[in-house]
Amino acid sequence: MHRLCLSLSLSLNPKMQSLSLSLSPSTQRVSYHKPSSSSSSSLPLSLTINALPWPFSSSLLTARKSSPFLISSAKFASLKVFAASFPDAKSDEPAKQTSFVNTLQLGAMFATWYLLNIYFNIYNKQVLKVYPFPATVTAFQFGFATLMINLIWALNLHPRPNITGSQIVSIFPLAVAHTMGNLLTNVSLGKVAVSFTHTVKAMEPFFTVVLSSLFLAERPTLWVVSSLVPIVGGVALASMTEVSFNWIGFSTAMASNLTNQSRNVLSKKLMTNEEEALDNINLYSVITIISFIMLVPCAILLEGVKFTPSYLQYAASQGLNIRELCVRSVLAAFCFHAYQQVSYMILQMVSPVTHSVGNCVKRVVVIISSVIFFQTPVSPINTIGTAFALVGVFLYSRAKRIKPMPKTH
Repeated sequence: MHRLCLSLSLSLNPKMQSLSLSLSPSTQRVSYHKPSSSSSSSLPLSLTINALPWPFSSSLLTARKSSPFLISSAKFASLKVFAASFPDAKSDEPAKQTSFVNTLQLGAMFATWYLLNIYFNIYNKQVLKVYPFPATVTAFQFGFATLMINLIWALNLHPRPNITGSQIVSIFPLAVAHTMGNLLTNVSLGKVAVSFTHTVKAMEPFFTVVLSSLFLAERPTLWVVSSLVPIVGGVALASMTEVSFNWIGFSTAMASNLTNQSRNVLSKKLMTNEEEALDNINLYSVITIISFIMLVPCAILLEGVKFTPSYLQYAASQGLNIRELCVRSVLAAFCFHAYQQVSYMILQMVSPVTHSVGNCVKRVVVIISSVIFFQTPVSPINTIGTAFALVGVFLYSRAKRIKPMPKTH
């Protein structure tokens, strides 16, 4: 069965009082009748539409006098009815197929995000255990990411942005926070277990709420504040029972929360001009390049030159497998860039709240996989504390969906 919607564009003039349009499945013709006498341009007009589904009846439009629709000026009076014939059945099948394909694509991207993150943490931990120079390792990761970004731009896989001086000024504080966040995370990963670092990093929502309240004047809802209780309590409980606990690893992981969330708050505060705003992928790319340029001299200043052939030869004489170190460093750097690139691609496809929930699940997956791979000893109380913290992060993500009730005056 088909439905019929009629399409007519009609201009009225004072000399025409009636018009009829008749349509049939095979022919379409328009006829109108002039009145025998002239009429005023402000005569009232009525519109009657009899539209029945094909094939039961044709449609007849009749315009005549004595109508509830008053038209003050016939020059500007026009009527538009759109004509289209479309089937009732199977009209939603292409939409369903598209939705199913999009769901599969999104699911594959989430799985890739998680897998790359797992491998990054494993390779990164292996490198930092035998090569304890986190600033040099982080600079290498930024350098490899910079190379990948320029390759993507050169191959036109993503459009290259045109950066202005004002954009650099706005982005620079974000790059500083990005650099410090990644450097502090690597310091923590070199000192404590991967699972413990990510348990402490579950405190990110707490710093988000505090910094947003201080710098953006955003008042958190009761539900958001309530979700922070299991996060803080769970991290505290896990920290007290962590076998690999030391203050450097704990404090640097906590400081990375502060710097990473400062970057997010600054991005909201500084990148407000729509004409100067970059898309998520290009913003991450520019921040990474600036971070690499900043961190290389800082790494040399803090740790010295630890990547020359002479130093690597000396390290090899001390039993370090240089080939394995280089391979794992490259793999860690590739995973570092790839998982962040995929993360920003997902962020463009879903809402920030959905992305936050996905990030919470990712942290659970990373903690469990690192415990299994590195055979990290975990006590029951430590497990309960970690679980509390992760449940709190999930509740925080859900609480962000709840809109505050509007104030009534």
